[in-house]
Amino acid sequence: MPPPADIVKVAIEWPGAYPKLMEIDQKKPLSAIIKEVCDGWSLANHEYFALQHADSSNFYITEKNRNEIKNGTILRLTTSPAQNAQQLHERIQSSSMDAKLEALKDLASLSRDVTFAQEFINLDGISLLTQMVESGTDRYQKLQKIMKPCFGDMLSFTLTAFVELMDHGIVSWDTFSVAFIKKIASFVNKSAIDISILQRSLAILESMVLNSHDLYQKVAQEITIGQLIPHLQGTDQEIQTYTIAVINALFLKAPDERRQEMANILAQKQLRSIILTHVIRAQRAINNEMAHQLYVLQVLTFNLLEDRMMTKMDPQDQAQRDIIFELRRIAFDAESEPNNSSGSMEKRKSMYTRDYKKLGFINHVNPAMDFTQTPPGMLALDNMLYFAKHHQDAYIRIVLENSSREDKHECPFGRSSIELTKMLCEILKVGELPSETCNDFHPMFFTHDRSFEEFFCICIQLLNKTWKEMRATSEDFNKVMQVVKEQVMRALTTKPSSLDQFKSKLQNLSYTEILKIRQSERMNQEDFQSRPILELKEKIQPEILELIKQQRLNRLVEGTCFRKLNARRRQDKFWYCRLSPNHKVLHYGDLEESPQGEVPHDSLQDKLPVADIKAVVTGKDCPHMKEKGALKQNKEVLELAFSILYDSNCQLNFIAPDKHEYCIWTDGLNALLGKDMMSDLTRNDLDTLLSMEIKLRLLDLENIQIPDAPPPIPKEPSNYDFVYDCN
Repeated sequence: MPPPADIVKVAIEWPGAYPKLMEIDQKKPLSAIIKEVCDGWSLANHEYFALQHADSSNFYITEKNRNEIKNGTILRLTTSPAQNAQQLHERIQSSSMDAKLEALKDLASLSRDVTFAQEFINLDGISLLTQMVESGTDRYQKLQKIMKPCFGDMLSFTLTAFVELMDHGIVSWDTFSVAFIKKIASFVNKSAIDISILQRSLAILESMVLNSHDLYQKVAQEITIGQLIPHLQGTDQEIQTYTIAVINALFLKAPDERRQEMANILAQKQLRSIILTHVIRAQRAINNEMAHQLYVLQVLTFNLLEDRMMTKMDPQDQAQRDIIFELRRIAFDAESEPNNSSGSMEKRKSMYTRDYKKLGFINHVNPAMDFTQTPPGMLALDNMLYFAKHHQDAYIRIVLENSSREDKHECPFGRSSIELTKMLCEILKVGELPSETCNDFHPMFFTHDRSFEEFFCICIQLLNKTWKEMRATSEDFNKVMQVVKEQVMRALTTKPSSLDQFKSKLQNLSYTEILKIRQSERMNQEDFQSRPILELKEKIQPEILELIKQQRLNRLVEGTCFRKLNARRRQDKFWYCRLSPNHKVLHYGDLEESPQGEVPHDSLQDKLPVADIKAVVTGKDCPHMKEKGALKQNKEVLELAFSILYDSNCQLNFIAPDKHEYCIWTDGLNALLGKDMMSDLTRNDLDTLLSMEIKLRLLDLENIQIPDAPPPIPKEPSNYDFVYDCN
């Protein structure tokens, strides 16, 4: 007979004693269980003790998290969090350097546990740590020369403990003094500082900027871009990542009027070329966190275009109208103005109208009206002027080439530029906040100071080329734009390393090639609608669904590494989850770093029987998406979130690394529960496999013997003294 659901069998350790095997009744108060354990080892004052996980996490067991204890868990009897916090609070104030160092090391480790953190913070521990950073470092400055390693380790452990304690979100960031900010900033501004101290100082500054407007202003006064640049020129990728994270945070929180000024400073300090040389083109792989920070910087840089994108042209503004006059002048190199004789004004208007028509504007009389739609607003005009000035030959060629064609076949440069600018803004998501999980940065945008304008110049020439290849007329305008968008998107997915490489990719994606690709995709997704085919489909669909189900379950058995995210800052903390080979238990547990390959079951401490799963929920229905915080505001994170509900009010929360893994896991879990697999991936797989199977069954194989085994490999020839003449 199976044990009651509330009884959990565990092992409990105590230093110097044999471990105890014990059955814990989850209905009993935790204090009563601890008393029972203490009585078994004849330990008095049970209120001074607590239970904690014996794995690397060492997290305390509380009434809130006790339901996470599973059969086979190893626990440890230890000092209670309140006692431990009190003792460490006293030890870190010891006059002995060695004792102080050991205490700070323990504090840095224990501060990851929210239960201990709460007790230490209740003792005003955060204030004690900030005082040690502000004044303690000065006190030991004289000892630094003779005890440099000790000093560095002490400060490193102090800052680590501070970061871990603040990461729980218990204390507001607004409570810190200017002296503390100055001290942290001084560690970043020093040319020679211990790597661990620098890393934690950068992490603290990032969190200060992101979590408090007042602290942003204070940090911005203490840290300059020029002081951060040297950290990007080193070889430590983690330091480079934190440095770019601080720059991104300052960029993100800067007032609108300050962002362009900050962008100009970044340009003056050649941030882009430094990142290109020392990060993107460095002889090492870019990890996920660095890719995310580069993506954020890319998004924030492009978002500077939002103001121009959303600015309508004022037809009465002479400076703005002069830009249109300049476009006309460059294209047609206008002859001297007509004399002021009678009718000259009419001639001038007629000439301007004719030229504006050749330039491809919709409104020939007053082309300024073409730029009153937002987006793309004035950004389109900026792009056109940049193209005309920096790629003058190509600009003149396109305008004159089209103005000499028949009316119905001319590619309207003005209208095309406006729609193309709008399309490129949509592709690059100009004006949207960066996603918390995306790593999709494009190296080519870091190769030029005016990368968006250059991107436009390449694409407008592509549009003109595609227009000619399609032999398009004005009625085909939208079709041409769709083809151009497909060409650009396909080229971007290859992640070209430079704008020249991007241009080369587009050369290979001619209209003819796009038609071939579309035809191939259409063939692969061909849907036969005749009645016999539909009946055949209906007959073989259950087999295909079973095949997909087995693939999903096999992927769950392999397991996936999930990243832990919070609303305050991104963390390189991971956890792994996989299904047991018999499909009866989910094994999961925390990892110190992203794994290389599969993680064995025995290294994952926690278990969840599949039979205990009540439901699988996704998106807004997930408990961790209903909590307060920034994550629930992010649409992309919502689309990757799912939760397993089990027992009463218990859940296991996930944020998938990408959409593919999200589909794999939601499908697999639904399959385990006997429910339908409803993801987009399942629909695509079903369509593809059904199409393949039907085509195979429709092959003309009459009188053809299909062997059961593959043909044998022929014997090696007796000699190799032969040659085959290809001619």
